[in-house]
Amino acid sequence: MRKKEKKQQKYNFFQRIGRAFKLNFIKLVRSPGGARKVSMGFAIGFGLEMVVISSASLIYILFIPIVRLAKGSLPAAIIGNVVAKASFLPVILLPLARKIGYLIFPMKVKEGHNTTFSFHDLMHGDFHQLVSILHGGIHMLIGMAIFGVVLGTISYFVVYYFYEKEKEKKLMKMRHKQSIRKNNFNNNLI
Repeated sequence: MRKKEKKQQKYNFFQRIGRAFKLNFIKLVRSPGGARKVSMGFAIGFGLEMVVISSASLIYILFIPIVRLAKGSLPAAIIGNVVAKASFLPVILLPLARKIGYLIFPMKVKEGHNTTFSFHDLMHGDFHQLVSILHGGIHMLIGMAIFGVVLGTISYFVVYYFYEKEKEKKLMKMRHKQSIRKNNFNNNLI
């Protein structure tokens, strides 16, 4: 006889995003390494995600070395990166980042070649198109770097607070279980 198969519940888009955030939060508070290390890793991952679009994903080359130099948790940095991606903040903040970058660096940047981007040319060593993309987005890169630093700093303190709160909650649960066991043991002896 066949076992009854469970029907898997279908979730809409917003429920899936909420479930993804909840799963990543649970993974984050269960990460080993202490509050400081986990918070630092999350903040770096969250902050670096802000720069990904404007740097044409070249920041990922420096992702692991930056986390290691800051003595942050790599799993927490990856979770921070995923949370920032899922929040769509890098895309939402792009227009504002360009304005902030232009305020800080008001020079007009002349873009290089006006040819279309081709991966074929890039693979054959012609980096002019990549350089022109980076030069054209310098204002955006400056603005997004500022957003990355600000949001990374804020997320450090938020994650530190929640990590400590969750640790305290676990400790209280464990003490409660121990007191129940102790009471049961004492009642059995009497």
